[in-house]
Amino acid sequence: MPKWLSQEWLDESKKLAESQPERPGASARMQYVVTGGPEGDIKYYWVLENGKLQESQLGEMSDPEVTLTQSYDDAKKIQQGELDANAAFMQGRVKVTGNMAKLMALLPLTNAPEYKALQEQIGAITEY
Repeated sequence: MPKWLSQEWLDESKKLAESQPERPGASARMQYVVTGGPEGDIKYYWVLENGKLQESQLGEMSDPEVTLTQSYDDAKKIQQGELDANAAFMQGRVKVTGNMAKLMALLPLTNAPEYKALQEQIGAITEY
């Protein structure tokens, strides 16, 4: 079982995400920063094109459109379904820099049944 926030976890999550439906216009270059983890801060990024996850890598991308920063504890709660990502954003628990309109256009996807099912699948293969 891959450890949460490891490259193996990102790779396995990307494989599971291949079943997601195409969503025209749902494209973004997203940098994630998870702070205060047991092994320090962790950075990873996604390249999303029309709802399909094209890249999912540890590290920093050179030109993200959106950067989301959150604490390790909040990121874990979101991943485990204990904290709604939209609520965390609205409460300021997820800090966002960059193209806010791009992010706002993606937020409805997190409520799609396919996305919720994907989150459950990812949770089932994750070691926290």
